[in-house]
Amino acid sequence: MPKISGNQIAPGSVVSHDGGLWVAVKSTTVKPGKGGAFNQVELKNLIDGRKLNERFRADETVDAVELELKDFSFLYADGDSLVFMDLDSYEQIELPKDFVGERAAFLQDGMKVTLQLHEARPISIRLPQQVTLEIVEADPVVRGQTAASSYKPAVLENGLRVLVPPFIAAGEKIVVDTNEVAYLRRAEG
Repeated sequence: MPKISGNQIAPGSVVSHDGGLWVAVKSTTVKPGKGGAFNQVELKNLIDGRKLNERFRADETVDAVELELKDFSFLYADGDSLVFMDLDSYEQIELPKDFVGERAAFLQDGMKVTLQLHEARPISIRLPQQVTLEIVEADPVVRGQTAASSYKPAVLENGLRVLVPPFIAAGEKIVVDTNEVAYLRRAEG
C-alpha cells in the first residue's frame, strides 16, 4: 500500500489505521505555540461506522487505501438480501438490505449502482442521485393554507413519505433526491 504523511490526510482520504479502514471526514492543521504542527483528523470507520479523532504529525506515515469502483445492476430483493450483477463479469453478489439502509426502497429493477470495493469486499454503495417515482397517495389541498406551510405529505409507490407542493396529486410521477429523500420536481412526460 502507498504511504502518505500525516499532514497529507484530507477529507475523503481512505487510510488503514489501527487495524481498520477509515475515511477522513474532517482535517484541520494545528500549529501550537510550542512543538511541531500536526493534522487533527476526524476519521469514520468504513466497516462499523465508529468515529475517531486522531492527531497525525507530518513525520508520521499511514497507509493510503485505494478503493475499486465497480458498476453493478440491481436485479431483485430476496427476503433480507439484495441481489446485484457485476456489469463487466455478469457475476451476481448478494448484500444484506441493511448494507444499503433505508435507501434500499429506491432500488428499481435494472438500476445501475456503483459499489466501492476493498480487496473484492463491498465497502459502500452509491445509488443514482435522483429517481422518478409515482405518487400513490396525496392529501387534498386545503384552501386558505399559508404559503409557508404549502407542502403536503404524499406516499410514493415504494412506500416512502415525502413532502410535495400542493399542485401534485396521486397518480403523478415526481423526481426524488435519493440522498435527502426529498421532492425535487415533477417528472417530465
